[in-house]
Amino acid sequence: MSPSRALPERAPSGRPPQERPPVRDSVRNSVPGSVPGSVRGSVLGSAPLDALDAYRTCEFATLTRSGTPMAWPTAVARRADGTLLLTTSLAFAQKALNVRRDGRVALLFSDPTGSGLDPAPQIFVSGRAECREEVMTGPQGTEEYWRMLFERQPHSRAYLSAPMRPLMHWYYLRLIITVVPEQVIVRPPRDALAAGAAAVPAGWAGSAPAPAPGPASGTRVGRSRGAARVGGSGSGAAGPRIGGLVGAGQLARCATAVLTARDASGAPVLARTRPLPTAAGYLVDVPSDCAATPGPASLLVHRHDELLDKMYNAVVRGELHRTEAGWLLAPSSVVEPMGSGRAVDAVRVLRRTKRATDRYLDRRGLRRPKVEWDLFRALSESAARREGT
Repeated sequence: MSPSRALPERAPSGRPPQERPPVRDSVRNSVPGSVPGSVRGSVLGSAPLDALDAYRTCEFATLTRSGTPMAWPTAVARRADGTLLLTTSLAFAQKALNVRRDGRVALLFSDPTGSGLDPAPQIFVSGRAECREEVMTGPQGTEEYWRMLFERQPHSRAYLSAPMRPLMHWYYLRLIITVVPEQVIVRPPRDALAAGAAAVPAGWAGSAPAPAPGPASGTRVGRSRGAARVGGSGSGAAGPRIGGLVGAGQLARCATAVLTARDASGAPVLARTRPLPTAAGYLVDVPSDCAATPGPASLLVHRHDELLDKMYNAVVRGELHRTEAGWLLAPSSVVEPMGSGRAVDAVRVLRRTKRATDRYLDRRGLRRPKVEWDLFRALSESAARREGT
């Protein structure tokens, strides 16, 4: 099919120098282009590639329009040319929009669940990303990526069945993100964090830093009742606090969290840590090789089982401060894009993903394209055959 004509995006005023002009969007089912760069094939050579390839997910950080670093879990495939391939559906397109404004990104491979790695070194990668404007309706050029997903996440094959297609159409309309790595850091396994957890110094009163200007504190779990806007990056609205500290309930669901912050240049950095709740916020250990600076930051918690099912993720946003006790994140809001795991959340998410997909296309003057179901199904069946051998 030929590309649909797109509407030009309006450039915001006051764009920082590093941002690229926005691009036009079109629908495409041909092979996506690659990103040029002299660092290909060289930077990742210093990483333990077998471990990197075995990870089922990584934490992927981008910069929002305001410059706030945000990270979400995603699947990544390493290409032969030394770049990293990610995709995102139109329903959760904020990562792609962020990359188009500012290509500085970071990835952290730190949750080895399902990988079979023991021990599993953490791998931090920073670099530059590009997201082309094409909406991919089929797997052309990303066949191994999709085959990997179907193998590692068997339940996703059911999305291709005839009864599920009207509900899951949005899942297969994808934007391609290509990352050119510029730096790699290998850190000790996640389990090693237990010995180095943050501790409150004796006598520290824990007075809260002055709050940063911004929206009211709370938990964002939807437009009504607080759920995060699908595909959006909102700051959070008024909502419940647990134990008097925003995000305490969400962070308690996982033993560790991933700190997303900025370095002195404004680029995102990532580090897995064990948040320690205090009256002022969450004390976090930051490794010496993580060049975090005070400013907007967040804590991501996410989990999945061995087969990439039973997923949960949430982000606690706030401000990172230096205190006499160490680094402290003063929380302001919570984003739970998939809800808390209740059955009613799944229904709401399906409704929002459809609306978000339609909104993305409508704003660019595009009609909803047809998913190439047969091509996806062929890859799914290939993955099932591999699994049976």
